[in-house]
Parts: sequence; C-alpha cells; structure tokens
Amino acid sequence: MHRRDWLKGTSATGLALISQRWTLTAEEAAGVSERFPQLADIALAKATALGASFADFHIMQMDRESLFVREEMVQGVDAGSSLGCSVRVLVNGAWGFAASETVSESRIQQLVESAIAVAKGQAGWRGKPVEIETLPAFTGKWEQPIEIDPFTVPLEEKVERLLDINRSALANRANYCHSHVSAVRERKWLANTFGTRIEQSRVRIHPSFGVTVIDPKKGEFASRNSTAPPRGAGYEHLRDWRAAEEAALAVEQAREKMASPSVKPGKMDLVISPSNLWLTVHETVGHPTELDRSLGYEANFAGTSFCTPDKLDSLQYGSEIVNIFADRTADQGLATVSWDDDGVQTAGKEFPIIKNGVFRNFQMALGQAALIGREGGSNGCAYSDSFDAFPIQRMPNISLQPGKDDSVTAESLIAGVEDGIYIDGNGSWSIDQQRYNFQFTGQVFHRIRNGKLDGMYRDVAYQGNSVDFWNACDGLGGAPTYELGGAFNCGKGQPQQVAPVSHGAVPARFRQINILNTAEEGGKKVAEVNPATPSNHTTCCTCSGGGLTSWA
Repeated sequence: MHRRDWLKGTSATGLALISQRWTLTAEEAAGVSERFPQLADIALAKATALGASFADFHIMQMDRESLFVREEMVQGVDAGSSLGCSVRVLVNGAWGFAASETVSESRIQQLVESAIAVAKGQAGWRGKPVEIETLPAFTGKWEQPIEIDPFTVPLEEKVERLLDINRSALANRANYCHSHVSAVRERKWLANTFGTRIEQSRVRIHPSFGVTVIDPKKGEFASRNSTAPPRGAGYEHLRDWRAAEEAALAVEQAREKMASPSVKPGKMDLVISPSNLWLTVHETVGHPTELDRSLGYEANFAGTSFCTPDKLDSLQYGSEIVNIFADRTADQGLATVSWDDDGVQTAGKEFPIIKNGVFRNFQMALGQAALIGREGGSNGCAYSDSFDAFPIQRMPNISLQPGKDDSVTAESLIAGVEDGIYIDGNGSWSIDQQRYNFQFTGQVFHRIRNGKLDGMYRDVAYQGNSVDFWNACDGLGGAPTYELGGAFNCGKGQPQQVAPVSHGAVPARFRQINILNTAEEGGKKVAEVNPATPSNHTTCCTCSGGGLTSWA
C-alpha cells in the first residue's frame, strides 16, 4: 500500500488533515510482529520443500515525510508509507526473488512459488553458481535509541521551525531562503533458513536550509547552504540545531563570498573541514571499495572501480597517517543497525578499508567473499530500501579516523600553511566512471595566508585522483575535532535503490592540490552555481547529504 499527499499553502486545517493520513500505528506494527513467526515458518518451509538450499523472508514497513518551506510560505509536504513482504531463495546456485504488498498466508505461498520459478529459470543461463557462507542464527529485537519520534510531532510545529530559519535569514538581508526537513522510519522483520528471527526499527532525519544573496548592480549572486548533517536520530536533532544562528551566519558569509576575488587556478595547500571531507570520503573511498562495483556489477548505472581485487593489501591508497574504517554501530550513524539485511550481526564486524595508508578490505554482502577467495564471509554490508527490493551490498558507516595527537585542531593545521584555502561545507562534485578522477566544490572558501585565515575566495573547486589526493594528506585533527556527516540518500543499482550512510571525518591538510576556477571552467563569470532550491539529485551516484547541490 502506497499513499502520497501533497500540500501547498500554510493552512493549519490542511496540515492537520494531512497529518492523519499516513504511517502504521504502533498497534498495527505490533500486529505485524505477532503474525511474523507464523508467516515466516510458512514461507521457509515451503521454499525448502520446493528445493531451495537457502531462503529468507522479509517484511518491511517504511514511513517517509518531507517538508519544504521557501521564505514565508510552505511549498509542499510529501509523505507516504509502504508495507509489504518478500521471499528470496537460492536454488541450484541461482537467486530467485518475489515480493508483494499483500501480507497473507496464501499470497506468501504464491511468492515462494514465484521466487523458486525465477531461480530455476536463471539457473539455466547463469555463469558461476552462487555460493553463500553459513551464517549464525540470531533471534532478537533492536530499536534505535531516539528521544522523539518525528512522526509523532505535529506538522504545524515542524513548519514553524522551518519558518523561523527563513525569518532569521531574511532579517539578515538574505534575498531568498529555503528550508527543508525529511524524516524516514523503517521497521524490518527477517527470518531465514539458518534459524534467524529478528526485528529492528530505526529513524533518520535530515534538516537543511540554503540562503541566496543578490547584487543587482553587478548582476551577481551567491549562495550558502547549511552544514547540519543528516543523522540516525529523532526530532531532537532538528529541535537542538541552532539553525537560526547558522542562517544569520550563512547570509553574512554569502555576502562576503560574493564580494571576494575569484580564485586563481593552480596548486595550493588545502585544509578541509569534516563538513566537506565526508563527501570526498564517500566518493573516493566508499564507492571504489564496494566489491560488486569492483567486479563490474554496477557498470551500467554508475561505473566500476579502479580499486580491483588485485590491489588488496598492496595499494598505497593514502599516506601512512590515513586510516579509514567501516562500521554499522556508530552512535547516530545513518547505516547503524544491529543486523544487516542478510541477517549478519554488525557488532564486532568493524573493519579497516584503509589502514596506515594501505588498502585492506572491500565492503561485502552475503556470498561475495567467495568471489575473491576472501576468508570470513560477509562484513555486514547488505541493505534493501523497500520490501520489493533485493538486498544488495551498500555502504556501512565509513569514516576517516582522527590523528594520534588530540591537541591538533583545524587552527593548528591552518598554521602550517603559507598560502592555501580552508574549505568548509560540502557542495557539488563530479567523479569519473572508475571513481578515480574527481573534482569537488564547497560552501565557503577561506583564504589562508601565512598560517592565518585572511578573507575568502569564490569559484573554487579542487581536483585530483583518489590515490594521489589521499597520499597528499600530511595532517589530521585529533579526536576532539571528529564530526559525523553523511548522505541521506545514496543511489545504487538497477532498479535504483537509495541508502543512508554516515561518514565521520576530522579536519585534514593536503599539500599541493590542483585548484580550478569554476567560473572560468564554465565559460562565463558567475558568482555561484548552486541552485536556489533543495535537491536530492546529482551526477554519478545520486547521493544527497547536508547542503548538497548539483553542479556540472
């Protein structure tokens, strides 16, 4: 069952009516939990009887809500819910899958028959048979700790918070301001023929805004988007965000940026804040080290990877101080769960992707380790974004670890730069189909002169390749400077699925990175290229996070 409603205007009556139309109640969710064991037994018993060597049964329920406000008017409310079940089977080394919005005993038996038929049909033309490892059986329930479920908060209150952000920006002479908040609640039930019976639920939220200022005499404009990250958290994340203060600062910085000189292209030292660097981690380390991408399974949609299996344990991915680790247990992490969608327990599954600069591990789901002869099996990286989506390998939380010296800050890294740029906030990006050559922009570009901040630049993008860039890193902030950013929606697969993922980072210094002037590269002089409305779409992997925009 899918329901979607749109609202335009600020009518309190309309907001009240729309707030009653979605989501599963707590009582209805409890009813699913009560029925699940019996339904799972029916599905798995029938799948085994029909010849499946492995089978799992999923029920998934999801609620989504997005609010959009521009200046002092509500532009829209987008809301919907879905509930359904799926059966996945392995027969003669081939996968079969079937799903339905109808969750009933008779329909589930039909799904099993359909999935078996799909698997048998594929077995005749598939290449190497699928081999999966045996997983431990788990039983239990996990609920992500949150303070306030955002779906219990009246829409009027959320809209008023967004309006307060816009009013602050407008009061500080922004010409335009938009604000936005999205929330998702997932409930999942999983059973498999290994004996696992688990249930888990989680919530995530993403607040954001963007301001635009205009100089009508010069015909120029500049924008600055918020740096608040999406989080695996409840409504308290929006409530506690000092957004009105940041909006006022954003207007000030946008005006300064508009009046700043355009950057001169060339090699420069960079200090990059966590609010920008998380996206670089995502694109230059996260996507290249997805095993299915490396093996070519993602080629048709968003490319393959330069990071191939022969480079394991040998590629000097970064300098010796670079350590990038993966987990699904970080507090408020967007990819944090107790079990992945294959039923792999995530506790104890933390692993290094890059350790002391050397490439050490791929991200893997069930059955993928055998493809490269890797011991240990899955490292808990399976996810499906809907009841009717086959679980595929998706990113865990992937984070740049702090340096060893806790006293190192962004300021001390800046002090070691004679002439360079300090980049704050993430902007647009582009990366090639092998996840190798890239360019990234940001929100604010502070000039560094003789170890201190001295004004701003505009029209800045940094360019390089994934290996040379990380090998140019010679300084990392200490543990107190660590911040968690991330992507609320990261796209992958055909049919496309979106997944949430967090990326922690510290301020980091990079020597002699190539700087582009985006205005010159674009063939015309403009102050900014950021759109004036929030967007969940961009090139390459369609990832969106705090303040993300599109640029080409």
